[in-house]
Amino acid sequence: MTGVILDISRLISRIRYSTPSGVDRVEMAYARGLLSHYGDDLAFAALHPAGLYGRVRRPVALAYLDTLERRWSAQEDGPPRRSLPSILPQLNALLPTRQGIGSGGVYVQASPHHLTRADVVRRIMQRERARFLCLVHDLIPIEYPEYARPTGAALHRQRIETVATVIGETNGGAIVNSAATGRSLQPWLRPGTPVHVALLGTEALPPAEPERGDGRPYFVCLGTIEPRKNHLLLLHLWRVLVQTLPPAEVPRLVIIGRRGWENEQVIDMLERCPALTGHVEELGGCPDRRLSALLRGAKALLMPSFAEGYGMPVAEALSVGTPVICSDLPALHEVGGAVPDYLDPLDGPGWRRAVLDHAADGPVRTAQMQRLPHWRNPGWVEHIAIVAGAIEQLRS
Repeated sequence: MTGVILDISRLISRIRYSTPSGVDRVEMAYARGLLSHYGDDLAFAALHPAGLYGRVRRPVALAYLDTLERRWSAQEDGPPRRSLPSILPQLNALLPTRQGIGSGGVYVQASPHHLTRADVVRRIMQRERARFLCLVHDLIPIEYPEYARPTGAALHRQRIETVATVIGETNGGAIVNSAATGRSLQPWLRPGTPVHVALLGTEALPPAEPERGDGRPYFVCLGTIEPRKNHLLLLHLWRVLVQTLPPAEVPRLVIIGRRGWENEQVIDMLERCPALTGHVEELGGCPDRRLSALLRGAKALLMPSFAEGYGMPVAEALSVGTPVICSDLPALHEVGGAVPDYLDPLDGPGWRRAVLDHAADGPVRTAQMQRLPHWRNPGWVEHIAIVAGAIEQLRS
């Protein structure tokens, strides 16, 4: 048992999209990190959108990774979704082959792609004769079904059951992105199953001049618009600010993230609330360079979530020197340490005080700026080193 196989199904499934999700970035980091660590000993595999499973030819996989990274870092916004005819040649080139299947090793999966199909995953492992090492991002849809799609809890339960079953059958292991996620996962696994905690690395955002906008201070909220992200608190807060402050003193709010599910009230406020016009901006897609500029110019990142498995936006903001106001959640404490200002996600008056303080460079923001240089930036090198240690444990 010598080889290392990385599943890149998620990245191939995103071939039509111009901007990445958080899971996309994680799978890309695994591709780059494991490639650097294992070189020619790393093989790429995928369940193709056409339904075929196999190994992706190395030159084709590497060229595709390069294409995605160029697209993500483009200075200009690309189309939200590329047309099917425009991506067909590349999609055909990415069709997997059977060559190399069955040589054994450790099969690494960093995304939840196709984990609802336990029969498919088990068949892949049987064909590969490999041990399964899977990154589990969170168990939020199971623990907080009220924040998921109507079918979200059942689907995620299928994913976690697949992970637990296949890890058990192959004597594999799990990677978790926080100790909080590890505690949630543990009851699903067989006693003695190796679970490795590895905080996600922080993507190095490209250099950019801080965005200034119209000169007013502004705040950024980064993440998919879905119920657990608690955008409603911020939108109601901004409506109160508009009603109680002179127009020139109302800070701006920039919401970055695609529209998700069960978010009718948030969308109604974004589209139909006159008070928010000119004060709240929604960006469904945001290339890396623009994101970098927006984060660097913001007074703070706002993250009033009800539940998180990790909290990548917190790390991204702190990594460029931008303060963070976020919910008082264990996973966010693991990322931010002692630096952010932590608040209850239902404490509207507390969030109002914090926003106004940061907008005016008040004492709370000043204190956080003094703490910020002591923050330790989680790195992908450290994360991949933990993954490599888990792989070597399974290979031995």
